[in-house]
Amino acid sequence: MVERAHLQPGETVLVNSATGTAGRIAVQLAKYLGAKKVIATGRNEAELENVKSFGADVVVPFALGALHPRGAKQYEEALIKEFGKGINIVIDYLWGQAARTIIAAIAEGVEETTPVRFVHVGGASGEESIDLPGADLRSSPIVLVGSGARSVPMPSLLDVLKSTFDAVGPANLRIATKAVPLSEVERYWNAPGKPRVVFTLG
Repeated sequence: MVERAHLQPGETVLVNSATGTAGRIAVQLAKYLGAKKVIATGRNEAELENVKSFGADVVVPFALGALHPRGAKQYEEALIKEFGKGINIVIDYLWGQAARTIIAAIAEGVEETTPVRFVHVGGASGEESIDLPGADLRSSPIVLVGSGARSVPMPSLLDVLKSTFDAVGPANLRIATKAVPLSEVERYWNAPGKPRVVFTLG
């Protein structure tokens, strides 16, 4: 958000896959850092509605894959409608078809004078590669970057981690957690990702 997206107060941020733990934190941090508007996307409509309580201003659900042949087109159309109101940053935790659709929507729906910083953070979709037509890059103001352990110098990464921990109180960062005694670690080791399991001592 800071080192790679260079978020400025008053900008609009889209968080792709905002229903996961990292996505929910990204929504909260975007608001804390001064985003004027946060757009949250995801597959689960009920969970997306819940993300509004974390600071999302707009939610855009999607259904992709072979079972939803028109899903990508419908998603693209919904994004183009939102992008017409302005978009500055995309924080992407999925990659795959969802990311490809966002890039197509940027190429179609964003004025050429408005740069859009697309920050690829994770590949939760399981798709490592996407079909990315060169025309979409040539005809859009998109800036593609990645964010990971080697994309930021270690001293800067440590500063960012400290800043994030420092923001927990002022930003009121919230994560759904379940406290479990450490003696039950074997039982909960493969528990689902939500709520996050926190092991306690004593």
